[in-house]
Amino acid sequence: MNYDIVILGSGESGTGAALLARQQGLSVFVSDRGMIAEPFKSELIAAQIPFEEGQHTEEIIVNAGEIIKSPGIPEKVPMIQLLRQKGKTIMSEIEFAFRYKGDSKIVCITGSNGKTTTTSLTHAIFKQDGYDVSVVGNIGYSFARQIATQPTQWYVMEISSFQLDDIITFRPDIAVITNITPDHLDRYEYDFGQYAKAKFRISLNQGPTDYLILCKDDAASMQYMQDLKTNPKILYITMNEQLKGDGAYVSNDELVLRVNGEPVSISINELSLKGKHNQYNSMAAGISSRVAEIRDTSLRECLRTFTAIEHRMEYVASIRGVEFINDSKATNLNSVWYALESMTKPVVLIMGGIDKGNDYSTIEALVAEKVKAIVCLGLENKAIHDAFGNMVQMVDATTTEEAVRLAYDFAQKGDVVLLSPACASFDLFKNYEDRGEQFKTAVRAL
Repeated sequence: MNYDIVILGSGESGTGAALLARQQGLSVFVSDRGMIAEPFKSELIAAQIPFEEGQHTEEIIVNAGEIIKSPGIPEKVPMIQLLRQKGKTIMSEIEFAFRYKGDSKIVCITGSNGKTTTTSLTHAIFKQDGYDVSVVGNIGYSFARQIATQPTQWYVMEISSFQLDDIITFRPDIAVITNITPDHLDRYEYDFGQYAKAKFRISLNQGPTDYLILCKDDAASMQYMQDLKTNPKILYITMNEQLKGDGAYVSNDELVLRVNGEPVSISINELSLKGKHNQYNSMAAGISSRVAEIRDTSLRECLRTFTAIEHRMEYVASIRGVEFINDSKATNLNSVWYALESMTKPVVLIMGGIDKGNDYSTIEALVAEKVKAIVCLGLENKAIHDAFGNMVQMVDATTTEEAVRLAYDFAQKGDVVLLSPACASFDLFKNYEDRGEQFKTAVRAL
């Protein structure tokens, strides 16, 4: 049988796409080279969607009308190379779901850092104002599943460069690039330019009625915007100047958001999210909300009351004057830079995991200034030892409990133990959430 749609990968995005395809009356087949996780397998069986696991059957896949590729599958995989050679249409789940969004609107947020906080805050502001809105993408359900099961008028979406790599017509009404710093370079031939251009694909199909929000203080965003082939309305966020036109900026401890010439302001001291990096996140979420005509009262109220995200600079406990902070979501160096930059106390840093091509010199000055010891939590720590071995005390740990105990031994009253790994978690953990949960459990066991 030749299927209308074959989906490669069976995670949340693959299963969501399969459910949407079935709902739309398309014949669909799911193929996963690994084993399908039990909750997703049960859903496929319940929906009577055929699937295979532990293999890719070439004959079924190459004869499909269209292919939906999981964002976790690299371009260099032989099956993808074969499909490209045969001229098959390969798309991401968000591209497929976009076909069925109806007249709903999309706020789409990408970037190397801050996108999860910005997405969650934007969604919270929309909810505060009573909008019919859901949060999708890398938070919550996949875009396809949400459309299939509970469509809304607005979608606030966090997406990665991997998802943008395979869009064709996908077009957000409001697009945000928080910043662009080296991350996932292993997927882009260790070429930062390729990675930056992948981020800018968020604006690939935007027109003059759409908005693109960029950080004017981010050098890479400013450099690569020069290559824009489309003409959305561009709004900037910045801390370095008072913008004359529309956009968002901080001046005299006031965060100012201006759209269509009308400003809304709030004292940065009133923001519930603290730290310079969160002022950027608040500006990005705030200006997106102003574009969507959220009421000033709802916007201000949410900026004052929003609570931070789990595993991102999350306070865990204080033990005998030593503070423990869980920043497990910091899987790249720029996130660690922001975490260290916001520290006002001496830091014992727990870092390590699967290195994605990190250049540790980017945090060297902050480590020298703020870090008194490093505990390496990972199976391969040579790059971290090479970078900082001559600067601070360093030890290795192979379990979270050991890392927490060693860090606590280094710490004195008034210090902070900060889990901010700069690396992926898959050597010792299921994901960054698992790493963060294990860290919190180990701290509480102290």
